[in-house]
Amino acid sequence: MTLKKRTRFGVNIILCLFIFGCSPEELRPPNVMIIMADDLGYSDLGCYGGEINTPNLDKLAANGLRFSQFYNTGRCWPTRAALMTGYYPQQVGRDKAPGIKGGGGGKRPDWASLLPNHIKKAGYRSYHSGKWHIDGMPLENGFDLSYYLKDQSRFFNPTVHYENDQELPPISKNSGFYGTIEIANKAIEQLKSHEKTNSDQPFFSYVAFTAPHFPLHALPEDIAEVGDRYAAGWDQARAKRWERIQKIGLVKGQLSEVERAVGPPYHFPDALEILGDGEVNRPIPWDSLNENQKVFQIDKMTIHAAMVERMDKEIGKIIYQLKEMNALENTLILFLSDNGASAEIMVRADGHDSAAAPGTAETYLCLGPGWSNMCNTPFRRHKTWVHEGGTSTPFIAHWPKGIDSPGELRKAPGHVIDVVPTILDLVGVTNLASLEIPLPGESLKPFFAEDIQRDAELWWHHEGNSAMRVGDWKLVAAKDESWELYDLSTDRTETKDLSSEFPERAHKMELEWNKILGETRDVTSQKNE
Repeated sequence: MTLKKRTRFGVNIILCLFIFGCSPEELRPPNVMIIMADDLGYSDLGCYGGEINTPNLDKLAANGLRFSQFYNTGRCWPTRAALMTGYYPQQVGRDKAPGIKGGGGGKRPDWASLLPNHIKKAGYRSYHSGKWHIDGMPLENGFDLSYYLKDQSRFFNPTVHYENDQELPPISKNSGFYGTIEIANKAIEQLKSHEKTNSDQPFFSYVAFTAPHFPLHALPEDIAEVGDRYAAGWDQARAKRWERIQKIGLVKGQLSEVERAVGPPYHFPDALEILGDGEVNRPIPWDSLNENQKVFQIDKMTIHAAMVERMDKEIGKIIYQLKEMNALENTLILFLSDNGASAEIMVRADGHDSAAAPGTAETYLCLGPGWSNMCNTPFRRHKTWVHEGGTSTPFIAHWPKGIDSPGELRKAPGHVIDVVPTILDLVGVTNLASLEIPLPGESLKPFFAEDIQRDAELWWHHEGNSAMRVGDWKLVAAKDESWELYDLSTDRTETKDLSSEFPERAHKMELEWNKILGETRDVTSQKNE
């Protein structure tokens, strides 16, 4: 903070203390913390109907808000681009194939600055810990401190990670390292450093966990805690989640039918050969599996749950640090997932040793479509698709000082493009005239007070999967499939295609979808010249 800013802040404190009788803390803008999970299903958390134990996140929800219709982009790097820039990933060239330094997608244009660069104007310090998957490096994009865990294939012994944009030595096996714990520890270290040297400034903390993304790696004690919770299989677990979701009041409609023929989005036949006959690449009825397949599949979901439960424990440690700093009351905590649970099945990195204990560093397991379908209950499809199962995320907002209706649901639709406008609104950065392209989202601040009706126009396009939502109507098509039309006010689970009943509406939305696609391509092309 500059001397001029510090002086102005001090004068405001004196005026507030002696004229209005308020405290310095009442003048201070909120700290902001975004916590992102990786490949977490819509109903994985306890507070969203799951049987996974997430007491710390459940407590944030009980003392904050849960959004029932919040969306990501259906894939990791497009969501992270939208989260940090406030633009649709297609607007900033971040929906292309992976392969460049820093993660998947094309190079982001210079005009698409990340959030930390905007909030520096309001005196904020910014910290990052965990996954990145945006082009460039964190410090060169406005963060003040960063721990960047780039190697997502090894939870126990990552070979590529950075601190403050400087590469660190690889972690050796059997060192006691575990990625989820390290991401939380680094976030806590950054908060402690802030308290020690920059306590007069507000902070932004971006904690990007790699859990529960594949490979399914978990600590033995965490796996043991889950026990035999999934012995009854995915069909029964899905039915029980649906019962809890209805009781909570999260989703209207009926439970979608399992699409038994829909498997992973990408086919790796060698992976099935490596993994053995216990693997199943379709969500077939649980009772049709043989005993070997059931054991293999139960192990996978047990590890997935263990990864989520460990993440929740580490989030609890971060919350404890905020309490120790007397910062929890005035910190807006947002929690979400980058996409739905994943149906992918592959073997990468160090390969898979079928003789090793499931969940250890020597194994490489993926959740697969059977359990992914369950984790995305009650919706259809998975990560990469833009049906509700691919793009719906739990979204928790916790801010004791700014949210006066703890425990309530917010049913208005929201999208990751709304996060940047929300934060800019809350921290007082309102002069966005310098932005070459207006932000497409809007501030969620009004929804912190009440569940306002929102007729949002939202848009998706990823690897041939396409969708558009206007109010409660959603037009959606999987790659190489026909457009489908749904009324989400009564059919959030996309079970009754109304495209033949309302052909004019479907056609109008298709034309609008194509118009947005063309405009996005034109603007991006012009601005990147």
